[in-house]
Amino acid sequence: MSPLIPVTTTRLGEHLPLLQLLPADNPVSWIRGGEGLVGWGIHATTTVSGRDRFEKARQWWHEQLETFSVSSAVHGSGTGPVLFTSFSFDRNEESVLVIPQVVVGQKGSQSWITWIGSMPQPHLKEVCDNTSNSQFDFAEGTFSSDEWMKRVAEAISRVATNTVDKVVLARDVIATSSSEIDVRPILRKLADEYPSTWTFSVDGLVGATPELLLRLSRGMVTSRVLAGTIPKTGDDEKDLALAASLARSSKDLEEHEYAVRSVAEALDPFCSSTNVPESPFVLHLANVMHLATDVTGALVETKQHVDAFSLLKSLHPSAAVCGTPRNIAFDIIDEIEGLNRGRYAGPVGWIDSSGDGELGIALRCGQITDQRIRIFAGCGIVAGSNPEKELEESNAKMIPMRSALH
Repeated sequence: MSPLIPVTTTRLGEHLPLLQLLPADNPVSWIRGGEGLVGWGIHATTTVSGRDRFEKARQWWHEQLETFSVSSAVHGSGTGPVLFTSFSFDRNEESVLVIPQVVVGQKGSQSWITWIGSMPQPHLKEVCDNTSNSQFDFAEGTFSSDEWMKRVAEAISRVATNTVDKVVLARDVIATSSSEIDVRPILRKLADEYPSTWTFSVDGLVGATPELLLRLSRGMVTSRVLAGTIPKTGDDEKDLALAASLARSSKDLEEHEYAVRSVAEALDPFCSSTNVPESPFVLHLANVMHLATDVTGALVETKQHVDAFSLLKSLHPSAAVCGTPRNIAFDIIDEIEGLNRGRYAGPVGWIDSSGDGELGIALRCGQITDQRIRIFAGCGIVAGSNPEKELEESNAKMIPMRSALH
C-alpha cells in the first residue's frame, strides 16, 4: 500500500490580493469581491462525461481523498484539499476536474494556504509582470447574426405551439490573438470591472458569472437565479427608468418565474424548508441589469449524505440556461441551436472534502484554445421575444469578455 500523501493547511496573517498571486502554471480561480479561492499547479486531473458524470466526479474525488493525510489548522468551507470543477452543458461533452497543487483562500479577515506533498510551505509573492500584450481580432462564430436570429424566430414559433414555455439559445464569437493567451490579466480586469460577480478560471474556461447555481455550507444551500435582462445605457436616470420597466415587464417576469420554479423544484426533495421570495430584485451590473432571486434552503437530515454533487445532478440544467420544461427545451436546443456549447452554461467552481462548495453557471465567459477564445452568450426565448432584441441582449452579455480582452 502506498504511503498517504500529506495535505497541509495553515493560516496566513495578512489580507491577500488573490489574483495577483497566480503564476502561469495552470491557474484556477473562484473570486468575488476579493474573497474566494485561487490555485495553481496540478496534483491530479481527469475528465468525465455521460449521464452519470456527477456520480463519476464524486467517485474520482473520493478516491483521491483516500490517498491524502490531511493536517489542517484552519476549518471551514474551502479549507483542506479542494477540487475545482468545470462541467459541460451537455452530458456527452467532457467535463474537467482539477486538484491544484497549491490553493490559497480568503474569507472575511481569514486567509489560508493549502498545499499537497511533503515540500515546505510555498512562498507567496505578487506577480505583477503578467500584463498581456495580445491583440485580438474578432470574427463571427458558429453562425452569423442573421442566421442566429432565424434560429431565435424558430424557437419563438416552437414556444407558440404550447409544447414548451421557454427555450434558451446560445451564440458565440471568436477572438484570435497575436500571441498565446494569458488568462491572468483577463481575470484581473473582469474582477475589477465586475466585483459583484464570481470570477472563475478552470482549464482555459474564464469568465465572470453573475449567477450562483449552488452554495452549500454546513447544511444550508443557496442558489441565485437570474432571468430577464435589459442592457444599460450608462445614463443613471435612464437606467433607473429601465430597471423599473424590467421589474414590470410581463415577458421578463414570465421568463424569470420559469427559472425560479425550476431551481425551487430541484432543491425541494433535499430540503426540510425552502425560502423563495415572492418577487425578484433588479441586479445592477456594469453592462446589464437582471431580474434576480435568491432561493435558500436547509438540507433535511438523512442517513444518506447530501453533497454538492447530489444537488448539481438535480439543478443542472436550470431553466435559466435550458428552458421549461427542460427535457423538451433541451431537445429543441439540440435540434435548432447548432452550437457546441462545451463547458459554457455548465456548473463551474469548487467542492471541498466535506462535499460543501460554491459553483456558478459558466456565463459571461470564453473558452481558450491556444491563440483563440470562443466567447458565449445566451438568451431565454419566450412567447414575447423578438429576434432583434435578443441579438441586442446577447451582444450586451458579451461586453464583459470583449472588454477584458482589450
